[in-house]
Amino acid sequence: MVTSKCLYQLGITIVNLSSLKFFRNLIKDDQQFAVIGLGRFGRSVSTTLHKLGYQVLATDIDEKRVAQALTENIAGHAVKIDSTEPSALKEAGIFEVDTVIVGIGNYIQESIITTLNVKEGGVSNVVAKASSEVHCKLLRRVGADHVVFPEYEAGCALARTLTKPSILERFDIDPDNSIVELIVPEEFHGKNIAELHLRNRFGVNVLAVSEGGKFLINPGPGKRLQKGSIMAVIGRNQDINRLPI
Repeated sequence: MVTSKCLYQLGITIVNLSSLKFFRNLIKDDQQFAVIGLGRFGRSVSTTLHKLGYQVLATDIDEKRVAQALTENIAGHAVKIDSTEPSALKEAGIFEVDTVIVGIGNYIQESIITTLNVKEGGVSNVVAKASSEVHCKLLRRVGADHVVFPEYEAGCALARTLTKPSILERFDIDPDNSIVELIVPEEFHGKNIAELHLRNRFGVNVLAVSEGGKFLINPGPGKRLQKGSIMAVIGRNQDINRLPI
């Protein structure tokens, strides 16, 4: 069984910080992404980034997958390349983007070589998909900045949704502490942050509160919370679990 603590020790980010809505508002709009490997994971990443309005270059060694990506318009550009060849990556412009997602999870050798090539090419942020703990360790050794286990993450997200439906997103800082985005509980409705004494009662701090479709970052103590709106808090997992949600 792969535990959260084990994943943390391996350096794996369980949920990407950019998945939290209020953090996504802070991400620069001109970021460029490249997705290498257009299997289910790569296609999902490319499609989502493209829909969010980012510049995405999608690549795969399979010409049919590249053609499908172009037909379905899941990326701004899509090209067929062998990512184990540094010259091919350079020619495609992969080394020029801000973030590269290596989605070749089922072909370990190709995944590791590609990740190494991309890091040696000077890309500052490389996210790689792993299929096992050993694969994860190897990806970290060759320079991957973040390693993800999509199946594990999906399982964790489902379990949390079933048990804590008011929590919309979670970012695990380490095995014991998290940032969560949650629906404001009915008990908090109409009260301001100072009146709720959240730090003393629950051991959490408010990072942001939704307001008019956007997020107010670092709200003051006089900010009143409304039922159904969204708030982001940081704290120990055991304290977050004590919130009335």
